[in-house]
Amino acid sequence: MTVVETVLSRTPEPLRAVLIKHREMLKFALVGATTFVVDNGVWYLLKLSVLESKPTTAKAIAIIVATIVSYVLNREWSFRTRGGRERTHEATLFFVISGIAVVVNLIPLYLSRYALHLEVPHVTRLVQEVADFTSGSIIGMLLAMVFRFWGFKRWVFPDDLGERRREQVTRLPR
Repeated sequence: MTVVETVLSRTPEPLRAVLIKHREMLKFALVGATTFVVDNGVWYLLKLSVLESKPTTAKAIAIIVATIVSYVLNREWSFRTRGGRERTHEATLFFVISGIAVVVNLIPLYLSRYALHLEVPHVTRLVQEVADFTSGSIIGMLLAMVFRFWGFKRWVFPDDLGERRREQVTRLPR
């Protein structure tokens, strides 16, 4: 049983029909949850050690690592029946959209730290960390996620190019 089938089997019936209709979005959300853990794990590892004085740089590096994981998972799972472009063209588009999303993701953290001065010594360490997490990992990530989903479906893995991929996937043994 696949991950999506497992999730769907445990979902109440009225919601299950909606999730089946939006299966691609469900897969995208599960990839997002995975990359959320990767992103925050790398961010806090860097931010609390070698890049303590540079939280925005640490966040940018963490987003790049999570983006690479995201490409592999989205390409091979979330949008596997879409696309059909040459792999290098597709990867280039993916990373361009993701690069723009990195900027979108960093804007709330940058504003929190440098415009609102929610950093030590202006606030306590706890307030700084809560503000960093809220702005960088919740607000920024949600804004970037919406932008990525739209950009990936529109340009990176467009449905009109997916006919060849769907045929390939349906011919694969299960």
